[in-house]
Amino acid sequence: MSVTTSISLAVADAVWAEIKSASCASDEHLSILETLFGKNMLRACKIVDERGVRRVTGAPSGRSLFLVMGESKRKEEYLCFPEHLCTCYSFFYDIVGRGEQLCCKHQLAARLAEAVGEHQEMEVTDEELAHMLAKL
Repeated sequence: MSVTTSISLAVADAVWAEIKSASCASDEHLSILETLFGKNMLRACKIVDERGVRRVTGAPSGRSLFLVMGESKRKEEYLCFPEHLCTCYSFFYDIVGRGEQLCCKHQLAARLAEAVGEHQEMEVTDEELAHMLAKL
């Protein structure tokens, strides 16, 4: 990981923490995140505005993941661990394969929705959660 990438991620983490503590994202927060993540941040805001983020929590373990809606007409959902993985094509092509981005719009949407409390909650059994993960 380059120094620039490390610094960008550290700045982003600080902004996410500020948003979470305030339970809202200011224009300044969004401007910083847009500078770091480009057009993906705008797309993430749109996903959150359209209530396209659900946190799925397994019971009784409390483990969770996010389901984030795509933007296409098919309205597919992607499994997402905001800081680590998304099942969308862009994650594997632009982030893992080419290293051109730090994260995809679905990861950003999940982080934003969680930070401002704008996600839907869904509880499933741990067995159902494991079944969802097995499809990866």
